[in-house]
Amino acid sequence: MFPIIDTRGNIIGFGGRVMDDSTPKYLNSAETLIFNKRKNLFGLNLAKKSKLGYLILVEGYMDAIALHQYGFDCAVASLGTSLTEEHATLLSRYTEQVYLIYDADEAGQRAAQRAIPMLERAGLRIKVLKIRDAKDPDEFLKKFGPDKFKILLEESANRVEYQLNVIRGKYDIREDDQKIRYVHEAAELISTLGSSVQREVYGARVAESAGISADAMKLEVNKAFKRRKAI
Repeated sequence: MFPIIDTRGNIIGFGGRVMDDSTPKYLNSAETLIFNKRKNLFGLNLAKKSKLGYLILVEGYMDAIALHQYGFDCAVASLGTSLTEEHATLLSRYTEQVYLIYDADEAGQRAAQRAIPMLERAGLRIKVLKIRDAKDPDEFLKKFGPDKFKILLEESANRVEYQLNVIRGKYDIREDDQKIRYVHEAAELISTLGSSVQREVYGARVAESAGISADAMKLEVNKAFKRRKAI
């Protein structure tokens, strides 16, 4: 059982986690006037005091607890729900930089993709850390320790790099038709960037990875940008 504590230090509910494979894995107290899962984050009462200058957002209580145990006292987790706009706004009160660390499985990566636009709308800078050789931060820390985890943090990608890597992973660019689809989808993403410098930089990276000219990629990005402006 874990006490759920709000940012004022009040216990507002409890979270339970099974110790075997039964379901549900997590079960929280019923919602009340003071306990709303959409508006509270586990561990924020401690993380808001961190001197590290950023917050780490993870999926579960155990990940947040493990990070605190290993010296990363800036970790928070949502309360068994997907990230909400209210969560993003709450985070923005305490930091400008969020490291998003969700599980390495497909469900975790989908959750990360859903979380990114909400965090951006709240005005947060986002970096996405991809766990390697472990399913989640708790397992990684137990296997490799805090120094290796710090290296992962330093190597984490900003949200555009992360999303472009996700798109790249969907296609086998040795096949011409898949290469074309990769370039088109990447161009659509790059066209959402507000800065022409960003569009040129990321467009050049995609062009290099796809083996096409920077001018051809710039043309695709400009087409996608114009379509977006016309809507």
